[in-house]
Amino acid sequence: MKDIGTVDVANLSVYYHKFSALQNISFSTAEGTIIGVIGPNGAGKSTLMKAMLNLEKSQGTTTFNGRPVSEVRKQIAYVPQRSEIDWDFPVRVEDVVLMGRYMHVPWYKKMSKQDRQTAYEALEKTGMEEFRNRQIGELSGGQQQRVFIARALAQDADYFFLDEPFVGIDMKSEQIIVNLLHDLRRQNKTIFVIHHDLSKVESYFDRLLLLNQRLIAYGTVSEVYEPENLKAAYGGSAAVLNDDNVVVVQS
Repeated sequence: MKDIGTVDVANLSVYYHKFSALQNISFSTAEGTIIGVIGPNGAGKSTLMKAMLNLEKSQGTTTFNGRPVSEVRKQIAYVPQRSEIDWDFPVRVEDVVLMGRYMHVPWYKKMSKQDRQTAYEALEKTGMEEFRNRQIGELSGGQQQRVFIARALAQDADYFFLDEPFVGIDMKSEQIIVNLLHDLRRQNKTIFVIHHDLSKVESYFDRLLLLNQRLIAYGTVSEVYEPENLKAAYGGSAAVLNDDNVVVVQS
């Protein structure tokens, strides 16, 4: 088994001119963990993920098993928000998944049979193999998201970063993706997922990172998913869990 190790974030801050989008975020996580990144709109969740991956200018450091992102880029799979993707671009499903193999193939070589087999197996795992010759824009939202998850699987990464993967998708696709994430965890992969549906955090994640420009709380779900922490992040005079285990913020 590969030595994957931890992800360590130290004093990570992001500024837009004089506006502070993130303030001194620090935390560490071990391999084989699914971390849910939660917080209100505008809390800096996507900014944090991009800063960790050097896709956003920031201060502070992020290391993967003690190494900077520049040295482990091949080991990191990133799935952006669906709203950031041009779904009108004319590309087949299979070609999208094959993009996950690009980091492993020198520019002067063609995709091998093994690369194509890896891509096909990723499509099988997401239940999308029968759509491999379709244009990506012809698929439903859930199917499109499964294709991008398949691309991440084809990359054979150790670290997975998913930005709002469950927004605008059907329940079948959501459950397929959740099951895949749990399979990856059993393979000692480390997974960060930006998520907004608080009612599902206990069944989806091992740890939570609660954010609102600063780090409100980080730890196990039971440690973080507490009324006082939720109140600090979401505001209002009270933040409680109702009988359906849904947070209710009262002002």
